[in-house]
Amino acid sequence: MTIKDLNPKVVWENFYGLTQIPRPSKHEGKVIEYLYNWGIAHGLETIQDETGNIIIRKPATPGMENRRGVILQGHMDMVPQKTSDSDHDFLKDPITTLIDGDWVTADRTTLGADNGIGVAMGLSVLEDPTVKHGPVEVLVTYDEETGMTGANMLAPGVLQGDILINLDSEEEGELCVGCAGGLDAEASFKYHKYNVRPGYKGLKISVKGLQGGHSGMDISLYRANANKVLARILLPLMELFGVQVVSFTGGSLRNAIPFEAEAEVVVPHENVDAVKKLVKSIFAEVKAEFAESDPGASLAVEAVPAAKKFIQGSVMLQAVKALIACPSGVIRMSRTMEGLTETSINMAIVRTERGRISVHSLMRSAVDSAKADLAERVRCVFELAGADEIAFRGGYSGWTPKLDTPMNKVMMSCFEKVYGKPMKVMATHGGLECALLGAKYPKWEMVSVGPTIKYPHSPDERVNIPSVARTWEYLKEVLANVPEK
Repeated sequence: MTIKDLNPKVVWENFYGLTQIPRPSKHEGKVIEYLYNWGIAHGLETIQDETGNIIIRKPATPGMENRRGVILQGHMDMVPQKTSDSDHDFLKDPITTLIDGDWVTADRTTLGADNGIGVAMGLSVLEDPTVKHGPVEVLVTYDEETGMTGANMLAPGVLQGDILINLDSEEEGELCVGCAGGLDAEASFKYHKYNVRPGYKGLKISVKGLQGGHSGMDISLYRANANKVLARILLPLMELFGVQVVSFTGGSLRNAIPFEAEAEVVVPHENVDAVKKLVKSIFAEVKAEFAESDPGASLAVEAVPAAKKFIQGSVMLQAVKALIACPSGVIRMSRTMEGLTETSINMAIVRTERGRISVHSLMRSAVDSAKADLAERVRCVFELAGADEIAFRGGYSGWTPKLDTPMNKVMMSCFEKVYGKPMKVMATHGGLECALLGAKYPKWEMVSVGPTIKYPHSPDERVNIPSVARTWEYLKEVLANVPEK
């Protein structure tokens, strides 16, 4: 049995089609072509804008011409994460999907249900002649995961509808009506390299097995950050035992909690045993602290040939101190919505290459002033540590909730009809394109829904099969009951 045999068949077949097309962020050329050709093949008006966004339009079904126009929106790109033992090439290989009970997952990679399953639902509305709807447009945006480029570059006035249903939520039964804003930070230190003296031994220290996850949705689960853990290990090694760092590599994506990090170091030969003992002791403390949220955490300390050069010790020491001092994780919980993170930061990527130590973080907040204050904290930490470049990019405001709208009432009444219980109204700490799209189309009514997806942005990503079927029935009911113009 494959996912093409699952129900609703039209949705899973469209999702399967997307899994066969490589589509990591910034490399969406093949999926743009696929979506454009899909629209043309189905005889629908299909537009590709200058950025790479795809818009596909379908007229109202007979008798529904007087309904308000709806835009079904999702993003075409996926987060390319894999386990260390996977040889998957995200630029060439299709995703290998697996059925595990009530869940669809992938073979040691991200699945791409974020947001492939939402896009598949949008395409299925266009394809399935039994779905009743007014005028409908499917907007599939480019490069959501690494900067919301498509939403940011979408021209005003291109779309004709005035109701946006974003299909990028990840918890069935929740009506999302707001999201956090975001801001990227990058700090870097310039360094020289020096020759390793005789008598030093090489070690590679690897932190692995952390759960990682989505830096918005999963940040409140208080999982360990591999970059922070590795810095915590390195600091006493450098201060007590004369350890010098050859390289530091941690994390890979700005919006994913880093689940692996490794450092190559050189150690005075007389201190090797003491260093190994201290590393294991520190990691034992970390493992105990995160026993509930990261039970699979593991450590490897391997002997490697001593490198010929190491990173300038004074600079690396200051950078490691900054990694420890810089905030990462939940900063503040919401005072108005129970269980919602208001402000957070994810220290996502650390690299030592081409003469620079670079640290990339992503800040999120529903409150612009809180986000600005957090940025100042980050700036101060890295300035005090001696970073010579600190930049903030890609800032955007959050999506402010509007609760009492005609479309919200439709969404909630249809939910009760399909599910037999009230719908939960909430906001998310994740970044949704609604924030950017709403700024361009301020008169839109916007909502976000979706089936249950667990552990997005990590190789454990999975989508719940029954929730896809129920969400599809719910979406059809909503489209049949869109308010009149």
